[in-house]
Amino acid sequence: MDLTLLVVGAALLFLAAFRFYGRIVAARFDLDDATPTPACLFEDGVDFVPTRPPILLAQHFSAISAAGPIVGPIAAGIWFGWLPALLWIVVGAIFIGAAHDFSALIASMRHGARSVTELMREHVSQRAYLLFLSFIWLSLVYVIVAFTDLTARQFVVEGVGPGVASSSLMYLFLAIALGVCLYRFEMPLGVATAIFVPALFAIIWVGQKAPISVGHFFDQNGQILFWSYVILAYCFVASVLPMWLLLQPRGYLGGYFLYVLLAAGALGIVCGSFLPEPVSLAYPAFVGWRNPQGLPLFPILFVTIACGACSGFHGLVSSGTTSKQVAREGDARLVGYGGMLLEGVVALMALATVMILPAGDPRLARDPNVIFATGIARFLGIFSASPGWSSFCLAFGMLAFATFIYDTLDVATRLGRYILQELTGWRGDFGRYATTLATVAAPALYMGLVPSVVTVGGKPAPVWSVIWPVFGSSNQLLAALTLLAICVWLARSGVRYTLVFVPMLFMLLMTSWALAIQAWPLVRAVTAGAPPTNPNAWIAVVLLLLAALLAREAFAVLFRDRPPASRGPLMTAATTPARAP
Repeated sequence: MDLTLLVVGAALLFLAAFRFYGRIVAARFDLDDATPTPACLFEDGVDFVPTRPPILLAQHFSAISAAGPIVGPIAAGIWFGWLPALLWIVVGAIFIGAAHDFSALIASMRHGARSVTELMREHVSQRAYLLFLSFIWLSLVYVIVAFTDLTARQFVVEGVGPGVASSSLMYLFLAIALGVCLYRFEMPLGVATAIFVPALFAIIWVGQKAPISVGHFFDQNGQILFWSYVILAYCFVASVLPMWLLLQPRGYLGGYFLYVLLAAGALGIVCGSFLPEPVSLAYPAFVGWRNPQGLPLFPILFVTIACGACSGFHGLVSSGTTSKQVAREGDARLVGYGGMLLEGVVALMALATVMILPAGDPRLARDPNVIFATGIARFLGIFSASPGWSSFCLAFGMLAFATFIYDTLDVATRLGRYILQELTGWRGDFGRYATTLATVAAPALYMGLVPSVVTVGGKPAPVWSVIWPVFGSSNQLLAALTLLAICVWLARSGVRYTLVFVPMLFMLLMTSWALAIQAWPLVRAVTAGAPPTNPNAWIAVVLLLLAALLAREAFAVLFRDRPPASRGPLMTAATTPARAP
């Protein structure tokens, strides 16, 4: 089967889904541009900022498109073959992931831009609210740990890593400069784009000419830990800065990385036969029912490919930061539903970098970030075959990967702050700084301890690889619990909720199954009288217990409070007694 036909056909399905199924989902929520959104009602210039759709889509897209839609499809494609991965990306993104992101965005907007945890408190119970807060905050810690480690490892890759570190720092300063120009000097967006987007790609070249390396002071593990703490410090600063100063302009610039990435992938796939190293479908469609660790395709496929098909983190972004920036309700379908479909395309591009390699190719043994960057560089070879261009394209792929994660890291930290502020009631400057510090302190402690106790083959394992199975399971289970909260809200509003109930049930089953598999070593150790030392097993048990208690509360309300005979109006931001978080 032809690679071009497969990938382009999947992309066309996404386009058709946005045009038709996206409208069906949106119709459940009675969107009205005349209804004031929380961004307008609570505008404060820091968190609540009405934002133009192109900027908001780029920022939202960048925030949700981190390592997940790249690492997950590459790992699953290698383990099980490209066909199962491709089917889950397409079906999952259209019918589960996009519906989840969009409905979470609308639900938050209709509740004053409060997080999905507030839906649990208002429509289920205070106990469900506390359980959900605990589950989400723990999931966010794992997001920060996994993505911090992945970013830090980018900076120590031999050859291009130090240059990527330099370009990353310049990228952040460039974003701040863009924010100042747009919001302080009121520079027209078109003019700013014409200036800053070329500068964005110029820093890739500059970074390779002026690399930043700390190899003279630390060994490789020490370098990774050093950069991890630098990145966590950045997360602290970025999450307390006004959105207009860093998050929005950085997301806008990061969106161009994504757009160029998608264009490069499309061009390379369509014109693959003309590349210096021609590309075609080479990897097997199906490899086997179990991965190299012996884990089964069902349910591991559905938690390995997380962000590329469905992601609970997206619901946190939608209800935590994006809902505070939507200027009109009509923009929500483009940002929420369309943003997830664009991420599905990123997942397709990542999977394609595996599909073009034959089984047994030594390049498949590299880390997913290197496989991805190498594949993108190969696609961009359509323009030139010179070594200098190849090196630039490899650096572009690495920096694009790093910037995706940057976008997610500070959003995750900001969301952790929001959740702790909701839980503690701390407001003002003290609440902002104290809750942010608590959110970055846990990952810092984890990253300092885990590499010394978890080893593979006698060597410290990458932190991200140690926690990825639990990260994927918790992330997808979070999506199921978010959809469950939305089901309860819709049911109590008299709105049919089948379009979110069926995806919720599927995700709840798959993720609970996956966590049960990971918890089994702990059960075996306890019954055998051996000391239970597997940290993943402990975490899986905790997450399963939290989810079970929460689901019990929500299902009791869902089936006790039947929808009224006639459909009632959905709550709106204007009529809901909301407060600004």
